[in-house]
Amino acid sequence: MEFKKDNTLLTGRLKSVKFAFQGAVKLITTEHSIMVQFSIGIIMTIAGFYFHITTTEWLFQTMAIGLIMSVEGLNTAVEKIADFIHPNYHERIGFIKDIAAGAVFFAALTAIAIGLIIYIPKFL
Repeated sequence: MEFKKDNTLLTGRLKSVKFAFQGAVKLITTEHSIMVQFSIGIIMTIAGFYFHITTTEWLFQTMAIGLIMSVEGLNTAVEKIADFIHPNYHERIGFIKDIAAGAVFFAALTAIAIGLIIYIPKFL
């Protein structure tokens, strides 16, 4: 089956947004790690309203949530591709998956640091 690319400015972009939205919904509804991160993002958003964080704090918090969700999504894509290419355990595939998970770890550390910087003063 051959897909024809829509090169028109408006309809092509609208289709891209539609596919991106569908991908986001698939991530949130099928992947447990994304479900957890999405839930934490909602909790942190509620916390932001509760503690009346500043505009700058909102910017950093929003970036941290977006960073985590994006990197987690890319990690999931790497894992799915790796599993598709080599469904059984393979040392090289495991190494690749570990590296992708390491990227999520760095993003999570960054988000935790941002959260601590924003919220520790609210408790002191």
